[in-house]
Amino acid sequence: MNQAIQFPDREEWIAECQAVCFPALVNGMQVTCAITGEVLSKRYGGDTQEAWLNAFHAHRWDLEEEAEALLNAQQENDQGWLWLS
Repeated sequence: MNQAIQFPDREEWIAECQAVCFPALVNGMQVTCAITGEVLSKRYGGDTQEAWLNAFHAHRWDLEEEAEALLNAQQENDQGWLWLS
């Protein structure tokens, strides 16, 4: 599937999810993408939300590429969120 996917720079830490959440625009429709602090910690280290946001920023392009592949494979959950693991 050839989709136009864009990632606006609007990531934020959502405490209720314990995750960095960031939007993706897929053919004009917004999908929420997320990666938990636990996953960020395992991949890049850190143990605070600030460290995980910094890790997200440092690895943004790789994470967006990973999210794009999952979006193309239609891996959103029942709530329409895409979780990187």
